[in-house]
Amino acid sequence: MSAQDNPLIEDGAAFEVQLARRGITVQVPADKTMLQALLDAGVEMPFSCSEGICGTCVTKVLCGTPDHWDSYLTPEEQEQGDQIMPCCSRSKTARMTLDL
Repeated sequence: MSAQDNPLIEDGAAFEVQLARRGITVQVPADKTMLQALLDAGVEMPFSCSEGICGTCVTKVLCGTPDHWDSYLTPEEQEQGDQIMPCCSRSKTARMTLDL
């Protein structure tokens, strides 16, 4: 997917999350976390603290650019952009594909 197909978005803007293994797409509004939107859509996934400190919900990113709001991943891990904490982090791109 090219950057043209998945443009950067403004901070706090709505975006969509595609779940690769489930074959579904969930809209994440500006006023909800990724985890809240996924749970509202009936997606079951592990989580605990909902603050990005425990690591329970760490998820592999297949496409898109994470906007990390967690304190669990190291700065080096955050820079790699291949993991995200859906409980608190968001996307910097219009679409993010997760290994869920």
